[in-house]
Amino acid sequence: MKFAALLLAVVAVPASAQAPAPVPAAPATKFTLDTPVETIAADPAGKAVLNADIPGLLVHPMYESFKSMGLLELQGMSEGKLTDAMLAKTKTDLAAIK
Repeated sequence: MKFAALLLAVVAVPASAQAPAPVPAAPATKFTLDTPVETIAADPAGKAVLNADIPGLLVHPMYESFKSMGLLELQGMSEGKLTDAMLAKTKTDLAAIK
């Protein structure tokens, strides 16, 4: 009988009293390396990052062809011109934009 009473007491405790509150998710960054280039360029702070970290990207003759791509996708087509180091710096700078 004691076991049944203990079992009933444990089951009767609300789930919220048993589990800790979930940790709020970190706020998502506004832009990532998968965000289309044109979306980043439409934001003044994003455009400044692109101009500083990847000079010439926004005035490239093929801009209209690749503006809907993210930087990671574009890197694969850049024949080595978009380096991992460039994208790492760009990622850090884009993450700072709120």
